[in-house]
Amino acid sequence: MRVTNLLELQKALETEGKEIEILNSISSPDTIKVKKGTKLIGRGEKIFLSFINTEGISLEGDNEIKNISIQTKPENRAIYLNSQDENLGTINIEDTTITGVVQLMTRGSNKNLKLNIKNMDIVSADARRFSEKPQKYGVNVYQGALTIYNYNSNKDSDIEVSIEGVSIGRENAPAIGSGIFISGFNDDGGKVLVKKLVTEDIFSNGMIPFGQPNLITGGIFILNGAYAEEIISNGTVETYGVNDMGLDVWGKVSRWIVNDKIKSYGPSGIGFVNFGEVEYFETNDSIETYGLGARGFNQYDGTIKEAYFDSIKTVGDGSIGMQFSKPVGKIVIKKDVTTKGSSGETLVKGVIMNLFADGISVKEGGEIEELIVKGNIETNGSDVVSYHLDGGFVKSFSIDGEIEAKGKGAKTVVIENGGKTDTENLKKYID
Repeated sequence: MRVTNLLELQKALETEGKEIEILNSISSPDTIKVKKGTKLIGRGEKIFLSFINTEGISLEGDNEIKNISIQTKPENRAIYLNSQDENLGTINIEDTTITGVVQLMTRGSNKNLKLNIKNMDIVSADARRFSEKPQKYGVNVYQGALTIYNYNSNKDSDIEVSIEGVSIGRENAPAIGSGIFISGFNDDGGKVLVKKLVTEDIFSNGMIPFGQPNLITGGIFILNGAYAEEIISNGTVETYGVNDMGLDVWGKVSRWIVNDKIKSYGPSGIGFVNFGEVEYFETNDSIETYGLGARGFNQYDGTIKEAYFDSIKTVGDGSIGMQFSKPVGKIVIKKDVTTKGSSGETLVKGVIMNLFADGISVKEGGEIEELIVKGNIETNGSDVVSYHLDGGFVKSFSIDGEIEAKGKGAKTVVIENGGKTDTENLKKYID
């Protein structure tokens, strides 16, 4: 069925199971409710659906949206689920440009959903108003411009996701809240299986007040109850605000390849923080953070089996390059770890703490099977330590470059509080 105006579209939507072809751009004063089995296909070079004061397109399951630009107010949902059905079937969303939040969230009555997204560009969104925020490690997490959330406590409920080509925000004009947010109900409830996630540029800003200890966001956030088989980040990931993580994992990831820069510009931001289980992680460009207490990489819970970092650079007091508090496997830094800063306040597990901008820090409980640095470890700040074993253990350590501490009272290597490391490559620093 072909439609050219709002009245024709409303009439076409009265029955389910249709393919509706939209030939002209349409403005609507009300939400468009798309019944189960119905497809909305834009037929034309630019088909634009705008929603003047309301939320956008409501889906019931087995739907398709293709070749349409959708605009709501940034704080409203441009696309969302609203169905009581147990089986939501397959939803396909392809070739869309969007202003507003895309929230694909299943609830207690929904048990199964298969979701495919291809070529989605979310220009602007503000996801802060939604009350469903996961809580763990002393913090809550804002939803994202793209939110996929299994909010069903039933452990047998599941969402299966495949995403190829999603971009969010613009440089210096980020989406508000998280960027991509994928979460199950919790560790024991409903699950999300991400078969593939391929991202382009992601720009986000949580707009969190400075000093707020229990609220965070992520540019790409894989939360508890979510398992990603493969993630490929082809574009940059930039976060701009307080407590904004670039990449964050509470769930599980089998393989994550990052092909562009990860940057954080706000206080207590972290380039990549892992609380979950990651099997393989690799960056082919730098992780850079700029801000008070903004760290490069943190392993605070869970583990990572094998990780290859191109380089890490932090600028700011309290901005540690890499910190480990849990056992991990093989860690390789292909180039340098560089920090610039001294001591400063930062957020750690929901608590504001004072840290020094050490280069690599291994705390009590932290254990590294193999640590390989192919470049330098360099700090530029007073009283910091470039390679700091503070109760932690590094079984095998090698460095091709130098360990440098370029600040008043700074030290190259400190081993204390029962810390242990392979010292074969450290003799000239500790003898």
